[in-house]
Amino acid sequence: MIAIVDYGVGNLYSLVSSLHHLGLAAEITGKAEDLCAADRIVLPGVGAFGDARAKLDATGLVPVLLEEAEKKPFLGICLGMQLLFDRSFEYGEHPGLGLVPGEVADLREDLSDKTLKVPHMGWNSLEFQKKDDPLLRDVSDGEYVYYVHSFYARRCAESTAAVSRYGNVAVTGVVRRGNVWGTQFHPEKSGDTGLRILKAFGEL
Repeated sequence: MIAIVDYGVGNLYSLVSSLHHLGLAAEITGKAEDLCAADRIVLPGVGAFGDARAKLDATGLVPVLLEEAEKKPFLGICLGMQLLFDRSFEYGEHPGLGLVPGEVADLREDLSDKTLKVPHMGWNSLEFQKKDDPLLRDVSDGEYVYYVHSFYARRCAESTAAVSRYGNVAVTGVVRRGNVWGTQFHPEKSGDTGLRILKAFGEL
């Protein structure tokens, strides 16, 4: 069973529909006992980092998530991936979960070409940094995935499994540390490529 964390932020139903399409058992839950009983956990998220962290804190689930991330496969998607890091500088400074070393910063700060549009929205190809990551086992270097974001993870090279180029910036696309993975793109919106990534997660 894959538990999808419900904390009031995220496109939960397209994600659970994608997992069910793959034949994977998945449920949306905000209960600690369900997270502990699950084989795998997905932390989704859309919107602003500070608001999402406050809503996650309000659920009382943070200690459970930190404990379970040490035991079983754990996947953060989009803002859910950003929450894995130490901190974010989105409209102030906010603490992350500290599961992956690094920080989240405004993409506009690091783009040399200021005419490039932010949010970075649409399809972009993956460039593998680690060729043997099990989350990417069924995906080839250069395949396209779908992004929608204005902030991105940086100072996390040791954990980065794949990037996508946007102007001069290598946007962190996939990270891994131990049992914990994150994708900045939305696999549930990334067609067949995204489904293969979700299937690999469901079989880790």
